[in-house]
Amino acid sequence: MTSPVDIVPQASERLRVEPSRVVPRGRLGLSGKLLLLTIPLVMIAEVLIYVPAIANFRMNRLNDRIAAANTAALVLDAAPSGMVPESLARQILDSIGARAVAIKMGQQRRLLASANLPSAVDHDVDMREMTAWEAIVGAFETMLERGNETIRVIGPAPNGAQFIEVVIDELPLRRAMYRFSGNLLLFSLGIAILTAALVYFALHYLFVRPMHRLTANLVGFHQNPESSASIIVPTQRGDEIGVAERELSDMQRDLVSMLHQKSRLAALGLAVSKINHDLRNLLASSQLISDQLASVPEPRVQRFAPKLVRSLERAIALCQSTLSYGRAQEAAPDRRMILVEPIVNEVRESAGLGAHAAAPPSIGWINAVERGLTIDADPDQLFRVLLNLVRNAKQALESQPESDTATQQIRITGRREGTVAVIEVSDTGPGVPQKARNHLFEAFQASDRAGGTGLGLAIAAELVRAHGGDIHLVEGTIGATFRIAIPDRPVELASLRGERIRA
Repeated sequence: MTSPVDIVPQASERLRVEPSRVVPRGRLGLSGKLLLLTIPLVMIAEVLIYVPAIANFRMNRLNDRIAAANTAALVLDAAPSGMVPESLARQILDSIGARAVAIKMGQQRRLLASANLPSAVDHDVDMREMTAWEAIVGAFETMLERGNETIRVIGPAPNGAQFIEVVIDELPLRRAMYRFSGNLLLFSLGIAILTAALVYFALHYLFVRPMHRLTANLVGFHQNPESSASIIVPTQRGDEIGVAERELSDMQRDLVSMLHQKSRLAALGLAVSKINHDLRNLLASSQLISDQLASVPEPRVQRFAPKLVRSLERAIALCQSTLSYGRAQEAAPDRRMILVEPIVNEVRESAGLGAHAAAPPSIGWINAVERGLTIDADPDQLFRVLLNLVRNAKQALESQPESDTATQQIRITGRREGTVAVIEVSDTGPGVPQKARNHLFEAFQASDRAGGTGLGLAIAAELVRAHGGDIHLVEGTIGATFRIAIPDRPVELASLRGERIRA
């Protein structure tokens, strides 16, 4: 059988495994992953900026050629037909970077000037109906071309003409686009580096550093989970990381408290296991003496001897189980239908509140259990539950000032609610402090009295739950009122049919 002393060491062994590194060697941490994520995202943003920028640059250059051609057309059209010298026309074409300029007015199409006009034009670009997608595609087609091809650019014309045409070389435009791309790349690279650095440091400060702090605290807490110094101190952040810090701090604080409780329970189990052997021998000797007292004819001895024997039997049974609460669980209840009133009377005598007891006369006792009330329970375990509650009530009343002793009383009520037996133990004491209510039925938590162990309510709750019942503190009452509800076991139809057949 597992000793109660072994409970906490086993849990500690599970918690004290060698902790892993915060970031295993050879793996990227959050900072490295953030950097690798920031770089491609910035590059994608730069591509999204570059594509419309290069398309817009090409359109602006072509529009500049159209505007220059319109100016040249005004000059050439103003001169009498054939009166512009070839050298002047060539100078005009060189100034606008074109090979030819033509204009269409009505049904007539006039070639205003030309120089080295190719036999065929390689590409046509109509600036009047250019869409964004066509501009982007055209820009990349121009940059990917090889050689010096020619482009005919069509645009709006002045003085009521339908359109103007200008034939230009593609190579100067391509070179200008390459220069623009290089300048934009250098500028974008500087902006990207600055943006990536700002984004990286901002995210590192806002998220990576707090996460590293959380991770480091978890590793440190893993190494020493019983130390209060390992509990993280939450910051005042109001976001999800702040919530995680506060929840982690509360969880660690609860875990440290739980481990301290387990250690105290283990120490208690160790102490009891040391004195268990000798205590059983002393109780056995007392039992022999009580057996001899049973033969004494004196009436008062005959009255109290059976109760003394019964108390010693219970004490020996508890010692043989080595403090039942220190074990992994209580023994299963031996349930049967029993009367509640005799057990309540026995609890009163054992708590020192009987008519012949030495209890303070100011503590009143009210037994309001319904006559003939039965309950489906283990009589010994029910006795332990009620005795713990009555003793707590008595100690609470005894701790009050003498001026408040006039109305001190303990009241036990019992009734049936269908198939559920309900027992309430109440007192007129100071009640349960609000601080103690949060952990009322946990071991070593509820007691705020000097010398109290805080085990009484924990044992009572464990025994009641073993019966499938419920125990809780009733709110809004004078003093403290504990309500116990134990349902009857469901009847098995097969067993009833068997009993009827045997009958």
